[in-house]
Amino acid sequence: MNDLEEKKLIREATVADAKHLRDITAEQLGYEVSAELLAKQLEKLTADKENHFIRVYGSAVPMGYIHAELYESIYSEPMFNILGLAVAKGHENQSVGKALLLELEREAKRRNLWGIRLNSSDKRRQAHEFYAHLGYHSDKSQKRFLKML
Repeated sequence: MNDLEEKKLIREATVADAKHLRDITAEQLGYEVSAELLAKQLEKLTADKENHFIRVYGSAVPMGYIHAELYESIYSEPMFNILGLAVAKGHENQSVGKALLLELEREAKRRNLWGIRLNSSDKRRQAHEFYAHLGYHSDKSQKRFLKML
């Protein structure tokens, strides 16, 4: 498949994708979320195109998705922060994730952003190899702290 054909398979996510994205998220990332919550968040975040980039790979049924937000801080230039990149079981190693990541990179360049950042659990060794293969490097190790309110 050439780049043009691949780009045709990448589209903006819609609320109609919620059930499939929920399944991919639970199965591949381990985040259990209701289809209702995912649909509500998807509707809100896809309306905010300035700050959120959410694309799926697949003309009808999503085979994967990427979600990134505009990341700005007082100590860095603006960049994208990947919040989720996942490929449905059975579609791994078919360049779905790569196509989605390259689409995000094109959008970052179009917006003149400084770069792309992401956090990846230390358990996701295959993901680390995937990102390294595409030119990403790990610059620190950290823990996440969370307090439910």
